[in-house]
Amino acid sequence: MSRGKDGPEDVDATFAEIVADLRADGFGLPEEDTAEATGTERKTPERPAEPPAVESPPEPGWRSGGTSWDTTIFSDDPADDDEHYVPPEPPPLPRPKMGAFLILLLFLAGLFLLILPGAIGVGPTVATPLGILALATAIALLLLRVRQGPPPGADPSNGAQV
Repeated sequence: MSRGKDGPEDVDATFAEIVADLRADGFGLPEEDTAEATGTERKTPERPAEPPAVESPPEPGWRSGGTSWDTTIFSDDPADDDEHYVPPEPPPLPRPKMGAFLILLLFLAGLFLLILPGAIGVGPTVATPLGILALATAIALLLLRVRQGPPPGADPSNGAQV
């Protein structure tokens, strides 16, 4: 076989050569042709005139579990009949502090000044910088409130915290 940089140069010829080698060994030929190619004769066993009666298999179960497919799919879930898990009540939400109200007030005031400056009688040249300043302050205060360290009372050398 002559190979190029990425593989055989003539793929069809290479494939035909491989198939010819396999057929010479008797691979892929029917039994009669295989016997002729290898030089040996095989006697085929006599076939019965009528195929043996196949026993009717029991109703097929889902993964041989003993229950039928229809029963498995269309019946009620047996886990529903058992005890139901009732999760505990979630803890109450923490009460918002004064800082949260200040941030919300600054955010809404900033949006109001940017969207409807004429509603309070302020011109857009004054309302736009004030609105942007109010929004920026609200976002900065909100980011400052985000906790960066471990929760209070946690030992940082204790490994992963869940």
